[in-house]
Amino acid sequence: MDEQAAIVPKSVCSEACHPGYRRVLRQGEPLCCFDCIPCSDGEISNKSDVGNCVKCPEDYWSNIEKDLCIKKFIEFLSFEDPLGTSLAVIAVIFSLLPIAVLCVFIKYHDTPVVKANNHEISYFLLVTLTLCVLTALIFIGPPRNETCVFRQPAFGIFFSICVSSVLAKTITVVIAFKATKPGSKLKNLVGPKASFFTIFCGFLFQFIICIIWLSVSPPFSETDKKLPEKIVIQCNEGLAFMFYCMLGYLGLLASVSLIIAFLARNLPDSFNEAKYITFSMVVFISVWLSFIPAYISTKGKYMVAVEVFAILSSSSGLLLCIFSPKCYIIIIRPEMNTRGYIVRQQSSKP
Repeated sequence: MDEQAAIVPKSVCSEACHPGYRRVLRQGEPLCCFDCIPCSDGEISNKSDVGNCVKCPEDYWSNIEKDLCIKKFIEFLSFEDPLGTSLAVIAVIFSLLPIAVLCVFIKYHDTPVVKANNHEISYFLLVTLTLCVLTALIFIGPPRNETCVFRQPAFGIFFSICVSSVLAKTITVVIAFKATKPGSKLKNLVGPKASFFTIFCGFLFQFIICIIWLSVSPPFSETDKKLPEKIVIQCNEGLAFMFYCMLGYLGLLASVSLIIAFLARNLPDSFNEAKYITFSMVVFISVWLSFIPAYISTKGKYMVAVEVFAILSSSSGLLLCIFSPKCYIIIIRPEMNTRGYIVRQQSSKP
């Protein structure tokens, strides 16, 4: 009896909750009976047997044990990030390709392949393609107000010049064919002046769109602290409507180039590049149509990476589709790059 009297009965039916957990009373049972429930994400309990978890400050997040608030990591597409490093290296390498092609064209500037379809515009297009690729580097690094304001308009303006140059080359193919007909008044339009006027008009409308955009609601840097575990620093595009107007105008230029090039693809010309321009515009439009849903559905550094990838892939697509056939003839098949070959080809046609 004495031993039984010495045993003190427990006053609770549940063990105390450890840090990282909170008490939840069992319905219909005494107050001493409860369950231990883990704290929710972003909340902690650093003491035993607490009734409520404490929410972490805005810049902090709970650790795995839910007993300590740790500082959120900052996310943006940086040059130190493996993804950012890869894209930056690819951009630098791809920017050298148009320069290499330009050097080949300058070296063989007196040959028929280079002279065909307005070689001045070819030089200009290659330089512009280099600038288009290099704009991808502006998107990598910490988003500041200065870079946010500059990067999208720079991308839009350089690409509008690039696509306008392709449009000018396409129009040159058509005009050159029509000008060969007797009594044609289009001979005055065959030359760099008309082509550069086309490029200037294409650039001017995009420039006006960007000026309106920057005047009404320019892009700016913002910090998103609402996401779990991380703070995302990104560029807010300001008036998103103007961003899509800029993309829509690029699509319009590319569509006009595609239609004209498709109609001119079978014109009788020994070095008719309309067929290659057609394919390049199909690639260009496909890339940017795929970009829009991918851009909308991602956030943070991956949203930026999607746009950088679209810039690199569309630029390289234009370069490969338009200039690789010419480089093949110049370097691999030089016998095709002669006036004698052209005369034989034209004489053999019915």
